[in-house]
Amino acid sequence: MKHRGNQVLTDSQNTPILREMTQNLERAKRVAQAELEPPAQTRIITISNQKGGVGKTTTAVNLAASLARKGMQVLVIDLDPQGNASTALGVDHHSGVLSSYEVMMGEVSILEAVKPSTEHQNLMCLPATIDLAGAEIDLVAREGRERILANALRDYVAVRTQRLDYVFIDSPPSLGLLTVNALTAATEVLVPIQCEYYALEGVTQLVSNIERIKSALNPALIVSSILLTMFDNRTNLSADVSAEVRKYFPSQTLNTVIPRSVRLSEAPSFGQTAISYDPKNSGSLAYQEAAIELALQGVR
Repeated sequence: MKHRGNQVLTDSQNTPILREMTQNLERAKRVAQAELEPPAQTRIITISNQKGGVGKTTTAVNLAASLARKGMQVLVIDLDPQGNASTALGVDHHSGVLSSYEVMMGEVSILEAVKPSTEHQNLMCLPATIDLAGAEIDLVAREGRERILANALRDYVAVRTQRLDYVFIDSPPSLGLLTVNALTAATEVLVPIQCEYYALEGVTQLVSNIERIKSALNPALIVSSILLTMFDNRTNLSADVSAEVRKYFPSQTLNTVIPRSVRLSEAPSFGQTAISYDPKNSGSLAYQEAAIELALQGVR
């Protein structure tokens, strides 16, 4: 039997589930109380990792939704032909809808193709359709093909009546022309790394490729943040991977880690982010905490 103030808890009540629920309530209160100021200038963040299945899209949409709920003006650019970010944000992206493909082909502006997300009034999305799968081939002969998105985004920011605070670009898990465009348009890169075996495999190559983009196309580009995802506190492996990542990237790695969570996986099937699907779930709270940390750190 244990005491909490004047309340007595029996051993049957003092369970891991009850402790987690109590901790989550306290975390939710801190998240709700956190106040954020808009950045001095628009932060354009490409979420990138050449390894698939690391939580790239989940990270993009949940960070975006978290910041929108804090009053920030946010745009998500879906540059992955799978269109999963569009699905999670409740935005129609069937073939024929004006999308990032038409923007990349120079047929329409972002202003013409962007759509409001059902997540929040402050959140907009440039959706991706299956047509985007052919963009890599269509862009090969295009002059200035690496800067198409950067130019389109610059024009969109210029014509908006209300300033954008954050842009999140969800890029494909490969280094083709779409990813090159995403990196050329960005001011910073956030790399999600899963806490599993081979997690660092490919990250060194990604950083090398980012340096090439920086040298040839975008001198201002930096790797500002690394976010550990799919963390399982029941295993030594997750702790070991976390320690290894922090060893190699001590200043960029966020303190917040994203746990494995069924709710994070379920949310997109309902056309929602985890933030609206189950805001007090541990995974949702972790993304809200990561968004606050990202906003408070500024650009390093």
